[in-house]
Amino acid sequence: MSYTITYYNDAVQAEIMVLPATLQARYIGLTVRMMEYGANLGEPHTKAFGGGLFELRLKGAEGVARVFYCTLVGRRIVMLHTFVKKSQKTPIRERRIAEERMKEIRK
Repeated sequence: MSYTITYYNDAVQAEIMVLPATLQARYIGLTVRMMEYGANLGEPHTKAFGGGLFELRLKGAEGVARVFYCTLVGRRIVMLHTFVKKSQKTPIRERRIAEERMKEIRK
């Protein structure tokens, strides 16, 4: 049974589609696997934060990016927020944006 991937809004989808080429390729490859096998591919590809929030980990020649997402009933995966990493740790501000969006769509 397959999963569907949707986006919090058009801006999130646009931000993902303007990532550098190697990061886009990684995103496409991983999301194809997610549609077949589900949201949690395991590390190093995905990381679970708890409460239904996950992080898709993209690494390419141009750098590192993250896409936060959550799962909904009915085998739906919703991409919530993306950003390009510039430091070792994920900035708390970026995670909070994803958590707020997840709360909003679950209401």
